[in-house]
Amino acid sequence: MSEIKYSIIKTFGPSIFKVQMPKELVTELNNYVDKIIEDKEKISNLNHGENLVGDVTQEFRMEIEFMKKSGWSDFLLKSTDRWIHLEQNKRISKFSIISSWIVRQFENEYNPTHWHGGHISGAGFLKVPKSLGVHTQNKVGPDYSGGKLQLIHGSRMFMSQSVFNITPEVGDFYLFPNYLMHAVFPFKNSNEERRSISFNAKIDENIYDVYGNN
Repeated sequence: MSEIKYSIIKTFGPSIFKVQMPKELVTELNNYVDKIIEDKEKISNLNHGENLVGDVTQEFRMEIEFMKKSGWSDFLLKSTDRWIHLEQNKRISKFSIISSWIVRQFENEYNPTHWHGGHISGAGFLKVPKSLGVHTQNKVGPDYSGGKLQLIHGSRMFMSQSVFNITPEVGDFYLFPNYLMHAVFPFKNSNEERRSISFNAKIDENIYDVYGNN
């Protein structure tokens, strides 16, 4: 597997860890998803729709065996460990994936503001439409939010916008604390799929619990 590129983003409150998924891993994940959606019985068994907070075409859990075989679990472990080591100069000894899932989003679909369980969460992009649409009022610039992932913390104050908007790019993956609120905006003027991958995991309680309750 090729060397992983990463950067820490800290525009407000908790830091965000941006990491580049290796191209071969992105390809393997997409091939896996394409096979799953063709298998009606399997896609029914893996359906994650009952936990859905938004309105998207399809959401399904990834199989544990595939996550291990493909190197996805290892990628998440190493990325989480690198982030925590850089931020807190600590090494995790426990990493338990609660779940990892795929979200297939199409035109006008969305995910409202929500947060995850566990300790560590993340979201990244496997497919992105060539165009996510344009602003209704023909505004040019960063105002158009179509298809973007928005991370939210606190409220807007001087020198703190409280939101961080992410334009999806294939291969980009973002890790953040489970409590960080986030949402996905709908996009338009495209019949292509916006395909994302997410996860929740638990780490050492004594690292996560900064208040020393454990």
